[in-house]
Amino acid sequence: MSGGPTPIRLLLADDQALVRGALAALLSLEEDLTVVAEVGRGDQVVPEARRSAPDVALLDVEMPGLDGIAATSALRVALPTCRVLVVTTFGRPGYLRRAMEAGASGFVVKDTPARQLADAVRRVHAGLRVVDPTLAAETLATGASPLTERETEVLRTARGGGTVADLARALHLSEGTVRNHLSAAIGKTGARNRADAIRVAERNGWLLGE
Repeated sequence: MSGGPTPIRLLLADDQALVRGALAALLSLEEDLTVVAEVGRGDQVVPEARRSAPDVALLDVEMPGLDGIAATSALRVALPTCRVLVVTTFGRPGYLRRAMEAGASGFVVKDTPARQLADAVRRVHAGLRVVDPTLAAETLATGASPLTERETEVLRTARGGGTVADLARALHLSEGTVRNHLSAAIGKTGARNRADAIRVAERNGWLLGE
């Protein structure tokens, strides 16, 4: 008979295979952790979690199919016993706030040392919250997004470029309405122009979505 407690079962979700593989290798070195599943898309998280029954899911934020925050919300509904630790390259205040609202138990950046990451997994599994302290301070200082849902949608669409007429067609809005939303977004972000407003919103993690 083997001694010791049952290892904590982990699911890893990251669209970068090299990063996912590195995380799996590092975490598997810990005797009390075992990686039972790996996926490269956000829309694969819930199906794979149902199959492999992980205790903790480590999710990236920006993934194809479904972003990590939406996947967190879906996973918490589908498997409430599985806790979520968001592990991302993008330490943006808006991402942290939305991840915690979606039900994540922790949020750390990918350059977290392996020993600290393993400890974060254990703490999340134990029912504790784990948040990168620097990012937590930035989130408090930044506050919630000042943009309305429609302003966010307009800026998100504007990231692909195009004229006001192009945006209006894509969003099924009048050109005047699009101009008003862009103007409001520029004012609320303290930006100089549309491109600057997009940069500010992206930096703060306010544009993540469909």
